[in-house]
Amino acid sequence: MEERRGNIKAENEMNINMKEEQSTLDWRGRPSNPNKHGDFQAASFVLGLQAFEIMAIAAVGNNLITYVINEMHFSLSNSANIVTNFVRTIFLLALLGGYLSDSFLGSFWTMLIFGFVELSGLILLSVQAHVPQLKPPKCNMVTDGEKCEEAKGVKCLIFFVALYLVALGSGCVKPNMIAHGADQFNIQTKKLSTYFNAAYFAFSVGELFALTLLIWIQTHAGINKPPQGSIFTPVAQVLVAAILKRKQICPSNPNSNCSMLQTQRFRFLDKACIKNEDGNNRRKESPWRLCSVSQVEKVKILIAVIPIFGCTIVFNTILAQLQTFSVQQGSAMDTQLTNSFHIPPASLQSIPYIMLIFILPLYHKFFVPFATNITGHESGISPLQRIGSGLFLATFSMISAALLEKKRRESALHSGKTISIFWITPQFLIFGLSEMLTAVGLIEFFYKQSLNGMQATFTAITYCSYSFGFYLSSVLVSLVNKITSASSNAGGWLSYNDLNKNRLDLFYWLLAVLSFLNFLNYLFWARWHSHHSSPPPQPTALSKDGGYENIP
Repeated sequence: MEERRGNIKAENEMNINMKEEQSTLDWRGRPSNPNKHGDFQAASFVLGLQAFEIMAIAAVGNNLITYVINEMHFSLSNSANIVTNFVRTIFLLALLGGYLSDSFLGSFWTMLIFGFVELSGLILLSVQAHVPQLKPPKCNMVTDGEKCEEAKGVKCLIFFVALYLVALGSGCVKPNMIAHGADQFNIQTKKLSTYFNAAYFAFSVGELFALTLLIWIQTHAGINKPPQGSIFTPVAQVLVAAILKRKQICPSNPNSNCSMLQTQRFRFLDKACIKNEDGNNRRKESPWRLCSVSQVEKVKILIAVIPIFGCTIVFNTILAQLQTFSVQQGSAMDTQLTNSFHIPPASLQSIPYIMLIFILPLYHKFFVPFATNITGHESGISPLQRIGSGLFLATFSMISAALLEKKRRESALHSGKTISIFWITPQFLIFGLSEMLTAVGLIEFFYKQSLNGMQATFTAITYCSYSFGFYLSSVLVSLVNKITSASSNAGGWLSYNDLNKNRLDLFYWLLAVLSFLNFLNYLFWARWHSHHSSPPPQPTALSKDGGYENIP
């Protein structure tokens, strides 16, 4: 009886803590009013910020390879690596943004502070682009590449300082935009899925206006979740406690902490909940030796999502090609639309987003209700199914790119013809549809997996997939160049600034094979996750009749 009372007391203490974690505040730190704060009234302004920020990054990233080659005079392969390093740094720093938000600053202040860091980098880049003295002398890299002066010294330093100020700011802002917007809704509501679709729709406008608007609107209409302290310390505590108690056995008592755990996978972590009691039953253990049920569940969820995260890395390696080599493909094609207008090759990356402006509303209006009637899922299809569909389509984007490059190269070498830039459209359209499914599905999947105090961090993890994907792209480019250069006297597949001398089509075929193998790998892990997952633990409280009931 004494043991039961002790367990009930410990459980009620845990419930009080979980209730406190679930509280939300207005901008003055007072408890929020559901009738006044949150919902789409507040989330719409977060969507505006996201739209502006993404346009600012697109203006830099999508045209960056052209700028680095033509203005900074780096080689094609080095330029591709500079672009992928920049993009992967943005998404890797998203983890820092999520950590600072969940642990110290909160998502609102993290967005505000690092939004202005990003803006300062954009201003510095603009100054360098418009001041000739801050760049190497003009030179044609295609015809006179060996004679062109590469950016060095102060010019190079200014460029990289500006570029990585943008990366730092954007990286820390990105996960908090998604998480802060999603925080305006109950995690169980259908509106949350609608929000994630709307978030991906918001790829259209600039950054400064949103920052000034956000300051006024969000402080009056939004919900803020206070930081919960360091999120990595509880994770480390669970791992240390589980190792220290690795030889102990979880008690079979139904009232024990081990019995309260709902997730059956990774049972070795359950030992972090085992209490070491002395004869007086009053011994208090260090948090590095005894952890709460909610702590252990958080660590289990974190480990379980790693395979799903890993399966999206190759997908983002493909995205890296569309921002680098596919832009150069377009530069080697006929860009003339009329007698006086030529399509900028970097603008090709707007094709998927133009398509998505029309497809996303149709997807939400027609496909989701239709699929819901069949599957019973509130989002039409589950986030895992959505991710898988996107990964499958990504393979065909690379197949299309490989076929197009073969046609372009043969036309240029054998008949001296330059084919129209419109031939490149299919690979962007297919990948745009693929990205709509994969990116939104991944963000929704990670957000719904997370527990209180970890939303921004889990959203940041999705951006790390971009980082690792672009890093893998850099490794592949260097590795392919090294291997193919050693096995052929004609040079590597990607060794030259002139695409007609390269074999970009074979590189695309390699990526298509890797993408399909990655899809098969994803099917295995998605099936594993579905079979071993359980809903996040619901807090329980002692009811009036002495039993337990869920806290609504």
